[in-house]
Amino acid sequence: MANIGVLIESGSEGIKETNFGVITAARRKPGANVFAFIINGDSAAAKDVIETYGVQKVVAVTVPTPDFAVRPELQAAALAAAVRHFELVGLLGSASPRGRDLLARVAAILDAPLVQDCLDINPDDGTVTKSHFAGRTTATLRLTGRPWVCSLRPNCVEPVPAPAAATLETFQAPLTDSARICVKAVKNSGSGAADLTEANIIITGGRAIGSPDNFQVLRDCAAELGAAVGASRAAVDAGYAPHSMQVGQTGKTVSPKLYIACGVSGAVQHFAGMKTSKVIVAINTDKDAPIFGKSNYGLLGDLFEVVRALTDVLRKRRQPE
Repeated sequence: MANIGVLIESGSEGIKETNFGVITAARRKPGANVFAFIINGDSAAAKDVIETYGVQKVVAVTVPTPDFAVRPELQAAALAAAVRHFELVGLLGSASPRGRDLLARVAAILDAPLVQDCLDINPDDGTVTKSHFAGRTTATLRLTGRPWVCSLRPNCVEPVPAPAAATLETFQAPLTDSARICVKAVKNSGSGAADLTEANIIITGGRAIGSPDNFQVLRDCAAELGAAVGASRAAVDAGYAPHSMQVGQTGKTVSPKLYIACGVSGAVQHFAGMKTSKVIVAINTDKDAPIFGKSNYGLLGDLFEVVRALTDVLRKRRQPE
């Protein structure tokens, strides 16, 4: 019976929903034991949430080092030790910034095959699907080495509950601190904004947004939708938004349930970063904009008028009768 591990990520509000799709993908191997690895989290609280999706064992991975919580090289070494200890055939995680970083480190330590940002995975036959050439095509890759390490694009696999009775365990990695790295301080962005890569709804502004201040129109709408706000490369290059908001080939790759493109022309580089969105809505004054040919729904009109009208409707629906 094969053992497959899943790196579980948590945030300020607890276990991230994007983990559930990764667990669902791991369960595709018939008869597999799914291990959930928790680093710097409340494993007992996590158990109550993730066992709903079919995890058999929840493992708290630790190292007796005071600053383990901020040392990715120690976290990766501990996770690699856990992969060996539990004799896993594979390790899965979300293709978030943290997931990509940790999984790449683990693969290097284990000298294991690594595929990042997979669109789909079949652990039963060891194949993964990955986008290539700016999203123009996809390739199916077969992983012959064991253990394999993969990150899955958030929201690409629909979570499917499969309640199981999970057990709790603590794994203390037999590591010693080399003291090669000393963490002096950790500074968080403090933006409080929703993470683009994990958002279920994204509303993005293009060059037509016109100025940094005009993004407030999108933020107001996003607040009503529970959405994250993104930007095209043209908007970022124009200085209207920081690179952290950029969606596209040279920005962040996203896969929300709903993607609203406001004043975005739809260049192939931008489309490469959001083509796996479930539903795409385009708002543009240019009837010939390429984005209309890539959208499920198109609105020909001024983005400011349309978005403000949408925001007003959403606000009225929230108000009590």
